[in-house]
Amino acid sequence: LTFSLLSVTLLVSFGSSMLYGYNLAVVNSPAEHIKAFYNITWSQRYGHGLASGPLTLLYALTVSIFALGGLLGSLLVGVLVERYGRNGALSRSALLVLLAGGFMGFSRELGSPEMVIIGRSITGLHSGECFLGCAQPLPHGTNLRGFLGLMPSIFICLGVFSAQVLGLPELLGKDRFWPLFLSVVVVPASLQLLLLHCFPESPRYLLIERNDVCGATKALHRFLGTADVQDVIKEMKEEQRSLSSMEMVSIWRLLRDRAVRWQMLSVMVVNAGMQLSGIDAIWFYTNTIFENAGIPVSQIPYTTMGTGAIEVVAGLIGCFTIERVGRRPLIIIGFCAMGICSAGITISLLLQAALPWMRYISVACVVGIIAGFCMGPAGVPFLMTAELFMQSHRPAAYIVGGSLNWLCNFTVGFIFPFLQMSAGAFCYLVFCGVCLLVALYVYLVIPETKNKTFMEISHIFA
Repeated sequence: LTFSLLSVTLLVSFGSSMLYGYNLAVVNSPAEHIKAFYNITWSQRYGHGLASGPLTLLYALTVSIFALGGLLGSLLVGVLVERYGRNGALSRSALLVLLAGGFMGFSRELGSPEMVIIGRSITGLHSGECFLGCAQPLPHGTNLRGFLGLMPSIFICLGVFSAQVLGLPELLGKDRFWPLFLSVVVVPASLQLLLLHCFPESPRYLLIERNDVCGATKALHRFLGTADVQDVIKEMKEEQRSLSSMEMVSIWRLLRDRAVRWQMLSVMVVNAGMQLSGIDAIWFYTNTIFENAGIPVSQIPYTTMGTGAIEVVAGLIGCFTIERVGRRPLIIIGFCAMGICSAGITISLLLQAALPWMRYISVACVVGIIAGFCMGPAGVPFLMTAELFMQSHRPAAYIVGGSLNWLCNFTVGFIFPFLQMSAGAFCYLVFCGVCLLVALYVYLVIPETKNKTFMEISHIFA
């Protein structure tokens, strides 16, 4: 692992995965301030404020519109990467973040809730474009595939933690600072825009897409730190010839292909389960959950920040153990922990009136959900998608899995406030059921993919 390869991996993750995590959690702390702004603006426009239901609906749309932008971005990413390369696609996506930051930063001055919603949708568009299209330029056969494959999940956790720290009352958690809090996203995007040109384009893109052998060789010299890269060039040329004679499978054909139906079903189950596990509800509405659990309002921001620190540690554990433990145990243990802790939240909320100390059990269960997610389900589904399919099927599989992921993200973000109002403490049992069913499916159906070829995995599924 050379300095150049590590640096570009960190830079890409900082400007994409970290922003994704930040945008997941940034709406949690200023929720009441943003709702008050919506209410005041509505009153100034129409002479009356918003009722509780419509206000909740408008705020739920603000939270979840991020996922619809992500869905659109994930559908566009293939075209952008093919046309501009990974560096070019990242640079253009960073410009979108600057635009989004402007919308959100000036929304209160211009009295426009619409600008907040538009800004959130644009940040989602950026996350969708970056999340699937900006893989690190790794040579094939690397033993770092699992480690670097989970690197984005570490930066998602860091992004969430950054939002929780900046949301403290002593920093940007006050009412007058929430537009600045939302627009902080321009800082990592600007740094990525400034520094990305210091690194060469992906060698794989240069050789396979642009047929630039000289450029790919120079890039490999830089990334691998060695002058002898002919074996890697030869391998990529063989892949280029293979791809030129290979027909890429469409989404419709992939869904109808009986030979990979179990692989496709597995990708759909783990991607949907990743979002329907309730993790987005935890990130989007952490303060509300802790408030309902009876945590004193003055302590909630610091409790939330503590959960963020723990999720970073859990993500690091998953990153450094995946090549030793394997993908399957991490994802099964992660979903089981999340399911048990979701049931624990329900039990603690039901008993906290009689047993005041149960509020701390609620906090522990929230921590358990986040830690379980970051150790496995946060990054393993994307890694599994690459390992379950050959190259001809992989792009379509990523689109299906990514689209389902964003749609479920939107669903949870939009309906959770209403689910919480209607079902109360029992709403977490829905997430418990999803987590345990996904863990059971993985245990019964999905094999371990570590150090296995596509043909070996296909024989296991057959």
